[in-house]
Amino acid sequence: MDRREKQESPDGGLRERLIDVGVELVTGEGTAALGLREIARRAGVSHGAPRRYFPTHHALLSAIARRGFVELGSRIPAALAGPGADDPRGQVRALGRAYVGYALERPGMFELMFRHDLLDSSGEVGPDGQGGPPVDRLRDSTLPMFELFVSLVARCRTGDEPRVAAAALWANLHGVAQLWSRGALPLALDGDPAGSLDRVVDAAVYAHLRP
Repeated sequence: MDRREKQESPDGGLRERLIDVGVELVTGEGTAALGLREIARRAGVSHGAPRRYFPTHHALLSAIARRGFVELGSRIPAALAGPGADDPRGQVRALGRAYVGYALERPGMFELMFRHDLLDSSGEVGPDGQGGPPVDRLRDSTLPMFELFVSLVARCRTGDEPRVAAAALWANLHGVAQLWSRGALPLALDGDPAGSLDRVVDAAVYAHLRP
């Protein structure tokens, strides 16, 4: 065993440190920096040490991505408590702005959170950290946010299926975030005084909240 690994017992938080390092890497350098060897090197352990906690590279990446959903979720209460807190439409707008704002502030993490190969796999290890039945699937981490969209949309629409409308709204906001981050929307709206990001987000929200 590597001397550095002896200094990090399971109780010493090596598993969390590996995730912390991954979060730092994806935030500062993007998803391309998330090689298993690089994460281990930054954590100060041998390249084989992560296997004690994550049987595959995908399992580690999924754990890092799950942190992104936690981060995003932690911003939502404050967003919903802001202006318009007593108005369901205002709350949907606030949620939409928080979602797109996070995507633009943390583009590397946002990309990792929705990587199809991670969402399509279990992405996690068993309770003992040694494999076995998956504890959770990364895509399950998307459900609390989606259910919040559904509940708010349901308060704004009558006589329609809110889950479908919420799904369409989520897809719309996700597209706004991606197109804005890549410069396509700012280019298309160049010179339009109403073309701010908030105005675009608001338009997307209200388009899906018709009575």
